[in-house]
Amino acid sequence: MPEPETRSGKYMYCIIRGAAPRQFTTLGVGERGDPVYTVQFMNLAAAVSDSPLIEYESSRRNMMAHTLVQEEIMREFTMLPVRFGTVAPSAQAIEEQVLQRRFGELTGLLNEMEGRMELGLKAFWYEAIVFNEIVAENPLIRRLRDSLMGRRSEETYYDRIQLGEMVEAALGQKRDEDAEQILARLRPLVHQTRTNKVITDRMVLNAAFLVDQSRGAEFDQAIQDLDAQLGQRLMFKYVGPVPPYNFVNIVVHWDT
Repeated sequence: MPEPETRSGKYMYCIIRGAAPRQFTTLGVGERGDPVYTVQFMNLAAAVSDSPLIEYESSRRNMMAHTLVQEEIMREFTMLPVRFGTVAPSAQAIEEQVLQRRFGELTGLLNEMEGRMELGLKAFWYEAIVFNEIVAENPLIRRLRDSLMGRRSEETYYDRIQLGEMVEAALGQKRDEDAEQILARLRPLVHQTRTNKVITDRMVLNAAFLVDQSRGAEFDQAIQDLDAQLGQRLMFKYVGPVPPYNFVNIVVHWDT
């Protein structure tokens, strides 16, 4: 028996302003790499590509294709990113259930994002340097560490646990202090800040900033100044502009 035909839908990338139909250069998510074009309602548009009605795997290839489409569009338009893997049952569903039904909400969000960009900053300690700082700044940690030298691990088991707990607490306090020093320098330059969870022991800060494009050069300079001031003990990873997922992420639930 022939396999049943998979129903066709529309894969969504983002919402933009635009009353005239558009087609973009970057090909869409999926093995076929279909063209990306717009579905309109009044002066709102959704960037979409043809897609089977399937659940997309969060693979590097799929995620990269999704992001590359958004990055092309954001070079020309203010855009609201749609969550990865969003597939509409039809163009009509997008018009009626997203663009028309949420017209006021989407217009307000586009106004909020107008002339702004998301920039990301991660800061990491150089591990040996920060540990030496903690030992130098904490006499109790230093004495306990020194007392363990030359002794067998089995006889110092509980002391080593205590030392680990003390170091962890000191690292937490130092992380808060260093992160606040960075944020205090950047907050006056940005419209909005989002701090995300740190994901490694060496990570001090994992933050996103919504920055007015007119202040982009000033923000860049502030990052360079921080690197000059703190670069001996901190490594900075600065990225952007990127799709503003930390400040708006359109999620759609389709009518059944």
